[in-house]
Amino acid sequence: MPDIAPPAPLTILVIDDSDTIRRSADLFLRQAGHHVMLVADGFDALAAITENSPDLIFCDILMPRLDGYRTCALIKKNARFHATPVIMLSSKDGLFDRARAAVVGATAFMTKPFSQAGLLEAVNTHAKGRRPAIAS
Repeated sequence: MPDIAPPAPLTILVIDDSDTIRRSADLFLRQAGHHVMLVADGFDALAAITENSPDLIFCDILMPRLDGYRTCALIKKNARFHATPVIMLSSKDGLFDRARAAVVGATAFMTKPFSQAGLLEAVNTHAKGRRPAIAS
């Protein structure tokens, strides 16, 4: 019977204007072996997405210049990135925020602050098409 190898590392983009949230996500995701990109707003995120084609995106809702809803909508309108999972991050856990996130195409919604276990569970649940590799 073959051994199951750990999944390949993912490239994950974290978009949040909070330095604390970005640092926490970076630490948690890098400890799990993933490649992490950090940006502070939606405009910078659009450039990072185009240059790096992330496997998964975490996107804060309330940000300056370009908020998370508009950022997510722009990502989902692009044919190249339409299938990339976007998980919205918010300090509010309201029904309106969840519904609006779904309308713009978000894959999931997480409240902040998040735990390491919660963040990694979201990665494992929503990473597009990633399955553990089979070792020979």
